[in-house]
Amino acid sequence: MLRIHFTDADLAKVRLASTADPLWETVLGLQQLSGPGHVPRVFDAWRRRARSVIAEQKLTAAARLLLGLAPAGVPYFPDFLTPAESDDGLRAGLQALRATPRTRLRAELNILMHTLPPSRTATKEWLQGLVAGERLRLDEVAQAAELVHRAVIEPGWSHAAASVDGHRASLTRALRDGGVHGLLNSLRPVAAWSPPTLHATYPVDRDLYLRGRGLRLVPSFFCWRTPVAMADPCLPPVLVIPTDRELGWFPADTRTGHRAALQALLGPTRARALAALETTVTNGELARRLGVSDGAASRHVKALRQANLANTRREGNRVLHLLTPLGRALLQGDLPAAPS
Repeated sequence: MLRIHFTDADLAKVRLASTADPLWETVLGLQQLSGPGHVPRVFDAWRRRARSVIAEQKLTAAARLLLGLAPAGVPYFPDFLTPAESDDGLRAGLQALRATPRTRLRAELNILMHTLPPSRTATKEWLQGLVAGERLRLDEVAQAAELVHRAVIEPGWSHAAASVDGHRASLTRALRDGGVHGLLNSLRPVAAWSPPTLHATYPVDRDLYLRGRGLRLVPSFFCWRTPVAMADPCLPPVLVIPTDRELGWFPADTRTGHRAALQALLGPTRARALAALETTVTNGELARRLGVSDGAASRHVKALRQANLANTRREGNRVLHLLTPLGRALLQGDLPAAPS
C-alpha cells in the first residue's frame, strides 16, 4: 500500500502534467511489452507490432538495455530514467537524463543491483560500468530510450496522447467542480482520498510525506492498474496514474475503419479528394482521379483549403495542390508526434 500524506500547503500545490510524458510512456510501454504473467488485452495489437518493429529495426539490444534498468515485475527502477524535464518533450527529457549527477546515478543503480535477482548477473556487470561513472554508458541509455521511443511509442503517439488528454480533461473538470478535494476523490478506483492521506495499491508498503512540496499527477497510457511514484522521497513528488483505454487502440488496427469514417465525415468524393492530395497534383489530375469536372475539383480543393487541410501553390505555369500537416494528420488518423 502507498500512503501519500498531504499538508495544507501540499493541497495548494497539486498540479497536472501538461500532456503525455514521452519517457514515462517509453519505460512503462517496454514493461508492458515484456511483463511476466497476465498481460492486459488492451496492449495486444501494440505488443505484436512493437515486437515486429524492434526485430525489423534491430533494436533488441536497445530494448534489453532499457529493460535491464527498468525490468518488469521488479518493484524498483531508477528515477533518473524519467526526469521531470520530460514533461517538456523527449529532447528535454533526454538532455536531463544525460546530465544525471554521478552521485545520484551511483545511489540509484546500487539500489537496483540489490533489487535484481541473481539470474541477472550480466545486467549487474554492465551496470557496474555505469555506476563507475562511465558517461558513454549513460549516453547509451539515452540513445536506447530515444530509439525505442521513436520506433514503438511514437507511431501511436496520438492515440496514447488522446487517452492522456481525455483523462486530464476529466481531472480538470473534477478540480473545477470540487476543488483539490474533488480532484483527489476523482482518482478512484486507482487511489482513494481520505484526507489528509491518499491511499493506493502498491507493490511495496510505503509512506510518502509531501512536506509542502505538492504533488504532480502524470496520467499515463502504459501505466496499468496501479500508480507509480518516484522512489526517492527527496525528489519532487510525482504520481503516475493509469488512464482509461479502449480496446484496439493501435492505429494499424483502425486504419480501414478510419478511412470509412472519413467518408462519413466529409462525404465520399471530398474524402477521396483529401486522399488524392497525399501526393502533389494539379487541378486537372485531381479532376481525372475523382471523375469530376475541373470546376468541381477546384471547389473541393477550395473547401479543403478553407479548412486548412490543403495548400495551393504555383510553379511556373502549373497550379499544384497538396496537403497541409493538418490535412495529412486527418488522412492518416494520426496527430504529429510528441514534441522533441
